[in-house]
Amino acid sequence: MKRDVVVAGWGQITQPKQLENPAKDPMGLMVQASRKAAQKLADPTALTRVDGIMVVRSLSAHYQAPAAELAALLGASPRFMHVSKIGGNSPQTLVNKAAAMIARNELDSILVAGAESYVQRDEGHKKEESALLRGIPKDYPGNDITGSTRLENLYGIEHPMQGFPLFETALWAASGLDLPSYLQKIGTLWAGFSQVAACHPHSWSKTIRTPEEIITPGPGNRPIAFPYTKFMNSFITVDQGAAVLLMSHEAAKKYHTPAHRTVYFLGGGYSEDRQRFMIERSDFTASPPLKAVVKKALDRSGLSLSDMDCFDLYSCFPCAVSVARRMMALNEEDPRPLTLTGGLGFFGGPGNNYNLHAIATLAGIIARDEKKTGLVTALGWFMHKHAAGIYSSTPPTKSLETIDLEDQKDHLAGAPPLVIDDQATGEGTIETYTIVHARDHSIAYAVIYGRTARGHRFIAQTLPDPDVFARLSSQNRVGELVTLRFDRKKQLTLALF
Repeated sequence: MKRDVVVAGWGQITQPKQLENPAKDPMGLMVQASRKAAQKLADPTALTRVDGIMVVRSLSAHYQAPAAELAALLGASPRFMHVSKIGGNSPQTLVNKAAAMIARNELDSILVAGAESYVQRDEGHKKEESALLRGIPKDYPGNDITGSTRLENLYGIEHPMQGFPLFETALWAASGLDLPSYLQKIGTLWAGFSQVAACHPHSWSKTIRTPEEIITPGPGNRPIAFPYTKFMNSFITVDQGAAVLLMSHEAAKKYHTPAHRTVYFLGGGYSEDRQRFMIERSDFTASPPLKAVVKKALDRSGLSLSDMDCFDLYSCFPCAVSVARRMMALNEEDPRPLTLTGGLGFFGGPGNNYNLHAIATLAGIIARDEKKTGLVTALGWFMHKHAAGIYSSTPPTKSLETIDLEDQKDHLAGAPPLVIDDQATGEGTIETYTIVHARDHSIAYAVIYGRTARGHRFIAQTLPDPDVFARLSSQNRVGELVTLRFDRKKQLTLALF
């Protein structure tokens, strides 16, 4: 007998920067969000009787056994506990696994919770350039702690704020637009996201930004890495938590209230790129695993993209949304919402956990009968790991029993990694690039990714020449030839114009 899975409860919490009481850590926020999720039930004490607890790994604070700690604080004694790996795909990946376990009748109810607490409230704290992984211990055993290679790090590409602009430059080249027109286009997209965030009760920023404010560098909007300003980056220094309570439809009937419609989980998918690192990528405007997870979710739900009323496309940077639209063949005139929260730049980008806020928001929208069916996507690191999920007020027609098992067996997508030439010389062709700025707005360095005459991948820095920087930032140089010289003293490949 097919067991349907429903989102029986959902909750979100945002801890403001200014507080009268001591701030809660991520675990405290998870407790609050979980209890808010349970308030959707006719009997909130059902939270203490959950069969399973899954926790999205916090990046801002370390817990030895977060699922067990959360269970104890909630007064629950679950039979199953699990903690995610590192990556923004984690919430939806956990939901996919939880739904399959419920569909297989292994468990009846599973709580999925996560939170981050990044805000430093003491005035004397040192400002970190990238605090993303500050809660991950040095002895963390996973190989998912990094999204870039040591070679890339040597050239200054390590954090998302340095890496994602590489996708944007390639997308700019593909657009055929001049720079002002292209920036206006992505600024307009992001301005729309800020409007959505301004109306969301749990968003970090309520300020509506104009396209000009977003794309124009200034004292409050410093250039980060070309072509991005601060307002085009994820805003991770937030305190936010979310939770969803999944149940079998039969179990949920005991706790359902007539105040909202039933929210069904129809299907999901997970996939990883064979080209794990940016330096291994053959195309900076595409993402085969993203395309794969959307197809998996649609096939498993028995629906098509035209059946979706809305989307929440993972929006750490504008390029992530643009690549998703390309992979899903969503044209720019499509009127359906692309974000339900306002995205990571305005709603907030709480480490691994943003996507759980998107899921909770979509559940509320469906429960209030504002939309019937929606699709969310999520990604980890530099578009390496992807997950997708479909939620609806209509019961599923297919079983979810094996979706996680199928993804374990078949989780790779795309072409094999490119061959890398780490001491490239001779002629090379530019495929993408970025110009990284220091905190004082000055240019620190420029990095180019391209192909050698043999078709191998090279990574190079340019000379610290203002004329070179101006040339790269005035017109798109993708497709142009450069001369490569390996500097043995610096152990760097230099790109000479």
